[in-house]
Amino acid sequence: QVQLVESGGGLVQAGDSLRLSCAASGLAFSSQAVGWFRQAPGKEREFVAAIGYVGLPIYYADSVKGRFTISRDNAKKTAVLQMNSLKPEDTAIYYCTARGSIWPGRNEYEYDTWGQGTQVTVSS
Repeated sequence: QVQLVESGGGLVQAGDSLRLSCAASGLAFSSQAVGWFRQAPGKEREFVAAIGYVGLPIYYADSVKGRFTISRDNAKKTAVLQMNSLKPEDTAIYYCTARGSIWPGRNEYEYDTWGQGTQVTVSS
């Protein structure tokens, strides 16, 4: 069964950090690009970050550049989104996703497999 499972979300204060993890199973993780998207209440899902199959290239949304770091460990079939200096506007459900390509994308339609999401809430 193809599956992506996110973990690490929670409630934090502005300025705090969170580390989101994405565990993959049932897919050829090491040959797939991985992305993180988020959806805030009342808004469309938006791109956050993406990483190629060997760790490059890496793309970030302008809103998180310099604060968030995406990484992956192919041996463990996991991807991580390290989020620092969190802001209230980062509050959203965060989704891990993978695509059947070695190159990352910035658009939802480019991705095939999605996790169930993990809630991140940042209070001011």
